[in-house]
Amino acid sequence: MNCWPGTPYPLGPTWTGDGTNFAIFSENADEVELLLFDGPDDAEPSQIVRLRERTHFIWHGFLPDVGPGQYYGYRVHGPYQPQKGLRFNPNKLLIDPYAKALAGPVRWDRNPFGYVVGGEREDLEMDEEPNLDGVPKGVVIDPSFDWEDDAPPNTPWHRTVIYEAHVKGLTRLHPEVPEELRGTYAGLAHPAIIEHLKSIGVTAIELLPIHEIVDESFLVEKGLTNYWGYNSINFFSPAGRYARARDYGEQVREFKEMVKTLHAEGIEVILDVVYNHTAEGNRLGPTLSYRGIDNQSYYRLVASDPRYYMDYTGCGNSLNMMHPQSLQLVMDSLRYWILEMHVDGFRFDLAATLARELHEVDKLSAFFDIIHQDPVISQTKLIAEPWDLGEGGYQVGNFPVRWAEWNGRYRDTVRAYWRGDPGTMGEMGFRLTGSSDLYEDGRRPSASINFLTAHDGFTLNDLVTYNEKHNEANQEGNRDGHDHNISYNYGTEGPTDDPEIIEEREKQKRNLLATLLLSQGVAMITAGDEMGRTQHGNNNAYCQDNEISWVDWDLSERDRELLEFTRKVARFSAEHPVFNRKHFFQGRRIRGSKLEDLTWFRMDGEEMTDEDWNADIFRCFGMRLAGDAMVEWDEHGNRVTDDTFLVILNAAPEPREFRLPGERPVRWRPVLDTARPDDSEEEPVRAGQTVPIPGRSMRILLRERDDQ
Repeated sequence: MNCWPGTPYPLGPTWTGDGTNFAIFSENADEVELLLFDGPDDAEPSQIVRLRERTHFIWHGFLPDVGPGQYYGYRVHGPYQPQKGLRFNPNKLLIDPYAKALAGPVRWDRNPFGYVVGGEREDLEMDEEPNLDGVPKGVVIDPSFDWEDDAPPNTPWHRTVIYEAHVKGLTRLHPEVPEELRGTYAGLAHPAIIEHLKSIGVTAIELLPIHEIVDESFLVEKGLTNYWGYNSINFFSPAGRYARARDYGEQVREFKEMVKTLHAEGIEVILDVVYNHTAEGNRLGPTLSYRGIDNQSYYRLVASDPRYYMDYTGCGNSLNMMHPQSLQLVMDSLRYWILEMHVDGFRFDLAATLARELHEVDKLSAFFDIIHQDPVISQTKLIAEPWDLGEGGYQVGNFPVRWAEWNGRYRDTVRAYWRGDPGTMGEMGFRLTGSSDLYEDGRRPSASINFLTAHDGFTLNDLVTYNEKHNEANQEGNRDGHDHNISYNYGTEGPTDDPEIIEEREKQKRNLLATLLLSQGVAMITAGDEMGRTQHGNNNAYCQDNEISWVDWDLSERDRELLEFTRKVARFSAEHPVFNRKHFFQGRRIRGSKLEDLTWFRMDGEEMTDEDWNADIFRCFGMRLAGDAMVEWDEHGNRVTDDTFLVILNAAPEPREFRLPGERPVRWRPVLDTARPDDSEEEPVRAGQTVPIPGRSMRILLRERDDQ
């Protein structure tokens, strides 16, 4: 086959209409071969093309008449010297880092390891067994797609509600989604799913990793899979396992259709991305792509002994963000998903790893600098998981402007408060009001992604039901996952028929969901929490692609009641901008307002003092949010105002009497009560009177406008 010189850019395969240009980076290779295959499972190539052109360490060539549907891979020649960080092995088929679609799984029985497994010299002896049918092959795609009038919803941060979900798990059991669509990108865009999301106020769906995934060998041996997907092998190709279309390459088109449909309904798409490590693991891991293409460039190696990998993630390796090609790989990937796939933002897994230049986490690292100045990426929603497993890796509150963060301190504080832990009330005040102690550094309350549960850990139901984890199905002797929950179960572990305990648990779920949806900042709901999803105590279901992880849509009466309560609170929050402020509270009065924008009260109706905040005896307190004291404007330049609300929280197990603040003509009308989840109305109560606050409950009262 003729091979013309082609061009070094763009990297990856580029179909021009009359042929395909191939380009791949390798700074240290001696030779690069492009292998073409007729089918995804072929063990022999139909053509082998040596790429002779090399420009700026990029090997490239143009093949006339090669077009969409072509399967391909690479073999890269160079020294196999692990002690020097060089791990070239021309016997192994390698995945193009810039492939836009992949075909087939990793076959562990075809020996994808670059070294002799079980050899006396461990990883120092190169394995010469070929594995051309054991590694996923790249697929040349036709990128054309009719987006019609698709436009990003561009939901403002302060109006955003995020729903963290798994593509397969969300729809696999949904009775209204056709069987052939369940568990797919197409199923996620089904009207039944969209209707549900909108009913609970969701404006953005955050998908667990959909970059092409590798199931680790130790899981495959147990009959398990990497369900969560935090084991990426390619940062451009959507995972084929979630595609209804079984023709390889069609997963790209199906993903685009999903985004287009969700956008038409005003729902943004955020991807959970794993740029901190790859599926190749440590020095004893497989050679699938980057390791065999240019190990020194793509990975952080131990400087004193480059045979070994720096591991800030606990997954065996860390991408080398100090090398310009690794930086370019990540930036090209992000731009591709924005410009070609129309996604609206990203949640960066273990983002502190990306900020490491030498060792310390540096918020002025090259990664952040490039993101900040990029005119495309910087305009999307950027969310950091602000920690990794390395020294100094917990960086909540330390990411730069334009970044939002998973607020781990919000999760821990709100859980602890409602559990009744002493000494939590002062920090609870910060968490309810947007965590100004963490983000008043040029950012806004929306920098705080508030969450109580996530894919990793107990579901909301299990959080209030189990005290110990039950991860036996993971086949690790229940040693994996967090040790315990310090639960809300009041001495009864697991499910029970005791009606009093059941009601206490249901009330705690309502407390937690109401707190989440009414706190300043951006709420993130974990799929199924709004309707009582359980994992039966498994708090590390990463390998459970079954009913343990899938959302169960067959709801009990209690589950339906919780769902209706969630919908009620979501509507209430969306209707009242005082719960979704753009800016932090100032604690002051503005002209035309009778009240300060934020005031804290004790149970006796007096304002809180500094001593009160630090007193362990307090479990019950109130906060008044004055809607007419907001200094904010909408997109049309109109000043935003709202009603005034009093939010009363009581984490004590005993009921409390709370004296309502204000002068006697003022009346407070109850509008929300986690102890009374139905819609029954209560009579207004005048200021100065006391109202009962049941144990472990929250009440919200509206200051009636006629009395202002």
